Amino acid sequence: MWASLDECADLVAELLESRCDLGGYSFGGRVALHLALRHPDAVGRLVLLGATRGIENPSQRADRRRRDDDLADHIEAVGADQFLQEWLAQPLFADLPADPAELAARSRDPRGLAESLRRCGTGTQDWLGDRLQTITAPVLALSGELDHKFRAEAVAIAASVSHGSTGVVERAGHAAHLVEPEATAAYVNAFLA
Repeated sequence: MWASLDECADLVAELLESRCDLGGYSFGGRVALHLALRHPDAVGRLVLLGATRGIENPSQRADRRRRDDDLADHIEAVGADQFLQEWLAQPLFADLPADPAELAARSRDPRGLAESLRRCGTGTQDWLGDRLQTITAPVLALSGELDHKFRAEAVAIAASVSHGSTGVVERAGHAAHLVEPEATAAYVNAFLA
């Protein structure tokens, strides 16, 4: 069974026995935002890295969904290993160490990856920008210094919530936690202290 972002958030909430601090990277950050919106009593503090509010413009969101569907078809056609090589070759991941495949221990199930993209890709995500003001949990929105798009998203997310702050991991792109793990951990530890 494959779930939407809202369904993923609900599943995580069911697993929690008490209020907790939650962190998420990229897709996980989007799930964390959905969890904080749908189950505010479940979240103590929120750490986001490379997260997005979604796409505000409905026609751009629909276009992204079409592109995600096409990419899902491509994943099924070429397989998970080939897709992972192509995915990590994007400029977004240019700063990853020499063997990013070793760091990216991902599912090797092409159908599962494709369905995840179809059901939880950015094109399927509702625009969260106007709803973020209802999040009362403290939020740390992180980004890599070289990840300009998600750096702007981090600033916007932090400005949208009641208690938001940002951090920029120097010399890192989208996968800042893999490129600069100590610096990323220092931000998280300071926020949670």
